[in-house]
Amino acid sequence: MVYGDIGTSPLYALKEVFGAGHVPLNEANILGILSLVFWTLTIVVSLKYVVLVMRANNNGEGGTMALLALAGQALRQRPRLRTALLLMGITGAAMFYGDGVITPAISVLSAVEGLELATPALKPYIVPLTLVILFGLYALQRHGTGAVGKLFGPITLVWFIAIGWAGAIWIVKRPDVLWAMNPGLALQFALTHGHVTFVVLGAVFLAVTGAEALYADMGHFGARPIRVAWFVMVWPALLLNYFGQGALLLDKPEAVENPFYLLAPGTLLIPFVILATTATVIASQATISGTFSVTKQAIQLGYLPRMRMIHTSVQETGQVYLPAVNWAQYAAIVAAVLLFGSSSALASAYGIAVTTTMVLTTLMTFFVVRFLWNYPLWLCLGATGFFLCIEVVFLASNALKVFQGGWFTLLIAAVLFTVMLTWKQGRRQLADRLREDAIGIKDFLDAVFINPPTRVAGTAVFLSAEKGITPNALMHNLKHNKVLHEQNVFVTVKNHEVPWIGFEKRCEVEALGHCCWQVTLHFGFKNEPDVPEALSLLKTHGVQLDDMETSYFLSRDIVIPTVGAGMALWREKLFASMHRNAAAAADFLHLPTNRIVELGSKVEI
Repeated sequence: MVYGDIGTSPLYALKEVFGAGHVPLNEANILGILSLVFWTLTIVVSLKYVVLVMRANNNGEGGTMALLALAGQALRQRPRLRTALLLMGITGAAMFYGDGVITPAISVLSAVEGLELATPALKPYIVPLTLVILFGLYALQRHGTGAVGKLFGPITLVWFIAIGWAGAIWIVKRPDVLWAMNPGLALQFALTHGHVTFVVLGAVFLAVTGAEALYADMGHFGARPIRVAWFVMVWPALLLNYFGQGALLLDKPEAVENPFYLLAPGTLLIPFVILATTATVIASQATISGTFSVTKQAIQLGYLPRMRMIHTSVQETGQVYLPAVNWAQYAAIVAAVLLFGSSSALASAYGIAVTTTMVLTTLMTFFVVRFLWNYPLWLCLGATGFFLCIEVVFLASNALKVFQGGWFTLLIAAVLFTVMLTWKQGRRQLADRLREDAIGIKDFLDAVFINPPTRVAGTAVFLSAEKGITPNALMHNLKHNKVLHEQNVFVTVKNHEVPWIGFEKRCEVEALGHCCWQVTLHFGFKNEPDVPEALSLLKTHGVQLDDMETSYFLSRDIVIPTVGAGMALWREKLFASMHRNAAAAADFLHLPTNRIVELGSKVEI
C-alpha cells in the first residue's frame, strides 16, 4: 500500500524523460539523467520524508490533514499565521484529490500499454481495457479492502524483486552505468543543457511521485516499518531498475520506446505486463483508500459536509467506503483517460499536483519544527529551506506543463478548494447567525421552571452545535408538544485537531439542575463519532440512561442565502445546497434510527 505508487514510477519516468525528444540520446545525457534521478530519490524521499517529515507525526498519524492539525496547534496564539496555514492545508488536500485521479489513470494505463509491445494489434483495446480494470477495482470498494489487502504485501514484494532483478541483469552487462551516482554528472548535465534541464526536471520528478504516501500511511503501519522497508527493499529495487534502464539505453538506444518493458527477456514480457498491471492496481487501491481517509478526516475537521460512510471492517475503524467519493473519482478518471488517451499525455498532467503538495508539506513542517518543537530559527530555515529550494525548482518545471495537461489536476484542485473553503466559512457564518438569536440554556431553564411544563417519562437528548446555547429542537418541542422529559441531556460534539481522544477524556458533564445536564463529547479526527456509545460513559458521572427510553432530538436548519455581508451570493447558494444534501447527522453520529425526532427551522445567512 505504502509503496505502490512510487514503486510503479519506473513504468513511465525514464520513458518520459527521453521520449519527449528534448535531450539527445547519448552516454553523457543518459548518465546525467540517471544522476538526477538518483539524487532526487535520495534527497526528496530518503532525507526529506524518511528522515525529517516522518518525525512530524500527530500522535502517530501522518498526511496533509494530520500535519495541518499539528501545525495548527503550534500557531494557536498567532491568528494570521494560522489563517495562512489553514489555506495551505486546504490547498494541499485539494491537490491530493487531483493526484488521486491521475495516479490510477497513469499507473494502470502505462502497465496495459505493455501489450502493444507484444502485438501492435492490441493497441485499440488499451484504453477500453484500462477502464474495465479500473471499473472492477472501484466496484469492489464497497466490499472493503481487508481480504484483498492481505495479498498486497506479497505481490508488491514480488514486484520489487522482479524490477530489481530485471535492472540488475543489464547493470552486469554495462557496469559503467554506476558512474551516474556521481553528483558531478547531474551538475554537469544541468550546466551543459541550461533551460532544457529545467524542462526535463518535470519528467525526472515522476520518479518520486508517491513519496507522500510514506508520510500519509504512517498511522496505519508506524514509522519504523516504513523506514526499514524503504532502505532495505524499495530504494535498492528502484535504483537497480532505473540504472538497468539506463544500461539498456546505453547498449540499445532504440529501446527508448519503452525501456521498462524491454528490460525483460521477450519470453517474460506478458508475465511482466500482468505483474505490472497487478502492481498498478495496488497503487491505485492505495490512492483510493487514501482519498477515503482524507475525506473522512476533512469531514471530522469541518472542511467537507457529512457524507454517507460505510464501515467495511468490524476490527479497523479506518477502513471506510464513501460511495459518493468512490464514483466521483472514477468518473474523473474516465474523463482523464479518454481525454489524454496515453500515459505519455497523462504525464503532463501529473507532476504539478504532487510538487505543490510537497512544497506545502515542507512549509507546514517548518511551522511544526519552529513553533512546536522550538528549534532555533537558523536550523529550521536551513533544514526546510534546503528541501524547499529543490521542490520549488521542480514545481516551476512542472508549471511549464500547465497548458499541456496540468490544467486538469489544477481544475480538480480548484473545485475542491472552493468547496472546502465555502463549507468551512459557511458553517462559521451559520453558527454566527444562530448565535445572534440564541438563548443561554441556564437562563432558559430558569425561566421554564418558574412555571414548569408537564414532565414525561424517559430521557431526551438534544444535540446542539454550541455549548451553553438552547437547542432549537428543545424550544420547538416545548412550543408544539408542551412537555419536558424526566431527564434532559444537552449534547455538544467537539471534533479536535488530534487524531485520537481516549474514553477517559470523552465526556465533560455539567449539572444544570432539575435532572438536566450539559454534556460535551470530545472526538479526535480519527475517532468514530458514536454518540450513544459515548453517552454510556455518563453512568460514571451518576447519570443513568436507559437505551429503550431515550429519544434523540435534532435541529435541522434550512439555509436561505441572502445578499449582504458574508460570502458572495453564489458561494452562499453552494453552501446551502451542500448543507441541504449533506448526509443526516443521525447517521454520522450513529444515532438509533427508531428513536430520532428532527425539528427544523429556516436560517438566513
